[in-house]
Amino acid sequence: MFNYLLKIEYNGSNFVGWQSQKNGRSIQDEIEKVLKKILKSKIKISGAGRTDKGVHAFGQHACFKYKKKINNKAKFLESINFFLSKNLISVLQIKTKKNNFHARFNAKKRIYEYQIINRPSLLSIDKGKAWHVKKKMNLELLKKGGEILKGTHNFSTFRASSCSAKSPIKKINSIKVRKKKDNILIEFKSQSFLQNQVRSMVGCLRYLSCKIWDLKKFKIVLKSKNRKFCAPPAPAMGLYLTKIKY
Repeated sequence: MFNYLLKIEYNGSNFVGWQSQKNGRSIQDEIEKVLKKILKSKIKISGAGRTDKGVHAFGQHACFKYKKKINNKAKFLESINFFLSKNLISVLQIKTKKNNFHARFNAKKRIYEYQIINRPSLLSIDKGKAWHVKKKMNLELLKKGGEILKGTHNFSTFRASSCSAKSPIKKINSIKVRKKKDNILIEFKSQSFLQNQVRSMVGCLRYLSCKIWDLKKFKIVLKSKNRKFCAPPAPAMGLYLTKIKY
């Protein structure tokens, strides 16, 4: 048996998320269908991160096991991308890994990026790819909020009610804020995240940076460990899984 790791890029707009679900099309389902067609065998893939409905990825990873060796990887990539192209899914890379390797459990860091366009005018080119925030955002407050969220905390405030994680305690290694003209990018780095955590944190950071909340209120919300005090989560369209580090 051979173990293969795929690096995947996708536009998540028209999917219910990464993971296979009964209520609609998933990224996982589409890739498994194509693998079955190419490899003539039923294949189950395991993703490194379970991105939600509408979330995009530049660097998702997934592994699968297959009884035969794939000798011509370039031909394999050409074939799988031919069938996936209509779904706006691309497999960027395939690597052979040891049989005990797992895309999810061996991941040391996951990096997500959230994109905000902060301007009064409506979006055209970035529509469906970023969160449009009309009210002026204070970049210094945004950075201060990021510093407060860094480190190890109980993130129950930002946790979805359907989250299956055993513990709400997570460590955020870094939060970086970059701004270029109207484009604000917020990068989050951690070994793992709770369901809806990043989008919920971005929603609260918007409240802080738009001065709906002050720093004192922001800290109280974090320490409350209560979901009902969380600001409305940022929409999925602005969230990207950019990299998995092993």
